Amino acid sequence: MREGKPYPERGLSYRDWSQIPPQQIRLDELVTTTTVLALDRLLSEDSTFYGDLFPHAVRWRGVIYLEAGLHRAVRAALRNRTVLHARVFDMDIPPGGLR
Repeated sequence: MREGKPYPERGLSYRDWSQIPPQQIRLDELVTTTTVLALDRLLSEDSTFYGDLFPHAVRWRGVIYLEAGLHRAVRAALRNRTVLHARVFDMDIPPGGLR
């Protein structure tokens, strides 16, 4: 757990995020970028009503940082799930590059 993003600004719009297909990520591989957890949002089942259904994460220097979706990740852990479906933007791939 850390406070703040260690990676540079990625400049993605909501539309850009929606083009990234969700993938399964193990919860124990995620590093959060915030230390604030709001109990009312954690207990709310409809907290994604106006947002993306999938959390947003950024892979940078081999580490996956959870940028948006902390409450969904904690809910998954409380339900004894080990994985989370998230959209992962890979900053380790150079622009226009292939892996």
